[in-house]
Amino acid sequence: MSFLDKFKKNKKEALKKPWKEKKAKKKTEKKPAKIPEKKEVEKKPEKKEVKIEEPKIKIKKITRGEERWILKGPHVTEKATDLVAKNKYVFKVYSRANKIEIKKAVQDLYGIDVLTVRIINIPARKRRLGRHEGWQKGYKKAIIKVKEGQKIEILPR
Repeated sequence: MSFLDKFKKNKKEALKKPWKEKKAKKKTEKKPAKIPEKKEVEKKPEKKEVKIEEPKIKIKKITRGEERWILKGPHVTEKATDLVAKNKYVFKVYSRANKIEIKKAVQDLYGIDVLTVRIINIPARKRRLGRHEGWQKGYKKAIIKVKEGQKIEILPR
């Protein structure tokens, strides 16, 4: 039973609560408050203005007639016609087109100032007609915000 006696001794030592003794010592011993010494203030050198250069992005220039490889056409829906009141126009675009290319294409084609371009990827969806299953194509569309006062005539009258 000597093996179990070791555990009993450890329990008894643990029950002595040594942390209470430490607290009692701390209360009795008070250290005098230190008075911070005044140091001579050193003047820091003035910060120099650093000019940050913008990263140079190579943007492919769109030549006349290449807009058709970026913009497929206007996306005419009820929601898209409601957005016209907010100076926003919706276009279907090719899947490889990015915001910068879309912005340049709209500016070149319609001669207006584009403020923002937002892109939405519409995924392909499964469709069924009777027992025949197929896929409805996915596409990419861009919502373009135009400067106030400018308009795009999407459907000529």
